[in-house]
Amino acid sequence: MKTIRIANGQGFWGDSLQAPIEQVRRGPIDYLTLDYLAEITMSIMQKQRSRDPRSGYARDFVAMIEEVLPDLVERNIKVVANAGGVNPQACSDAVVEVARRKGFGGKVRIGIVAGDDIMDRLDDFISRGVELKNLETGEPLASVRSRVQSANVYFGGRHISEALDKGGQIVVAGRVTDTGLSLGPMIHEFKWPADDWNRLAAGTIAGHTVECGAQCTGGNCLIDWESIPDMADIGYPIIEANPDGTFVITKHDGTGGRITVPSIKEQLLYEMGDPREYITPDCIADFTTIQLEQDGTNRVRFSGIKGRPATEFYKVSISYSAGWKAVGSLVYAWPDAYKKAQKADRVLRERLDRLGLKFEKTYSEFVGVDACHGVLAGPPSPEIAEVALRVAVRSEDKRSVERFTREVAPLALNGPPTVTGFGAGRPKAEEIIAYWPALIPKSEVQAQISVIEA
Repeated sequence: MKTIRIANGQGFWGDSLQAPIEQVRRGPIDYLTLDYLAEITMSIMQKQRSRDPRSGYARDFVAMIEEVLPDLVERNIKVVANAGGVNPQACSDAVVEVARRKGFGGKVRIGIVAGDDIMDRLDDFISRGVELKNLETGEPLASVRSRVQSANVYFGGRHISEALDKGGQIVVAGRVTDTGLSLGPMIHEFKWPADDWNRLAAGTIAGHTVECGAQCTGGNCLIDWESIPDMADIGYPIIEANPDGTFVITKHDGTGGRITVPSIKEQLLYEMGDPREYITPDCIADFTTIQLEQDGTNRVRFSGIKGRPATEFYKVSISYSAGWKAVGSLVYAWPDAYKKAQKADRVLRERLDRLGLKFEKTYSEFVGVDACHGVLAGPPSPEIAEVALRVAVRSEDKRSVERFTREVAPLALNGPPTVTGFGAGRPKAEEIIAYWPALIPKSEVQAQISVIEA
């Protein structure tokens, strides 16, 4: 039975720069997947592209490809990444430039999965009655249309597979599902039909298990976290996938971390709604059917997974401007650190009121007392060594937020005593980017899949 090894080397934009390089060089793999995109990331990239039409993608990806390209070519390792962000064409062009500069012109083919960016089609959709209603509130997109900053359809694993079918060795995609990055190679290699719901569900769950990188190999793990071996050299996950839909999650030999049934279960619960209906563009996966067993050291086997037919919709990730915010903080030292922080909060709020500033929300928390777990059952100990006062405001009025940023630092001298650690400086007013989830009929959009030669 043919088995392929799919290694994930990136869980988000900002994850370890070294991890994908280690995945390529520390053992045998067939595919390297890299997940860069989150909902907020799309709006950041859209802003970048508005300033520079050649921007709007994960530049870290291009630098990584330059480092490992000789390995990829020599060992015929394929790469699948959503590093294209809102500009997959520019990202692929940058990869082509790197390949030619490194002497691999004519030896590498780059697959491009685009068509997910529907920003320039929103008005047409709305005029034709495609309302793109908010999945949480039911409001039509028209209510915030003037403030929309990005709008991207989630494509799936089958679109990745099509780019691989056309000969892409490095596949650069825009907004595809996190799970689709790993599912795509399985569809391509095993030729799973579009209605093979059980196998598609298995590939989807495999992708979900590894999408957060080292979070399934011992990172951010609650179970016996102090005994995780060699976390400084933690290994990132590898899927050993089989044509029948069974698979094993493992990692390279000699790397740190730990893969056990309990640690895998923690990752399975990540971003989980109804476990019986994990909806993707490719299928609906039923997480309640998963069978797990320890298959040796740092190996967990999955089997028994069931799936159901995909829906007729794609999900759309839309971001829009929702006002302004700022967050300021001061650290107060013993004695009576908590009392001082409380006093500073009252003083700051009174000064803001006297200035007549307009805030939709003012929120204070006392780090060291109530920030992580809410208010304690009893009064905090007066012997607390230090407490950080953190105050956040939000408003449609940018000037009010900017004035707030000038009222925090003065408390160091004109408020309660023992302020320390004021290294962050004056807070900054930042635009609030809100998330608008919606659905669109699959008939309304079409993926654009192409392959170019370096």
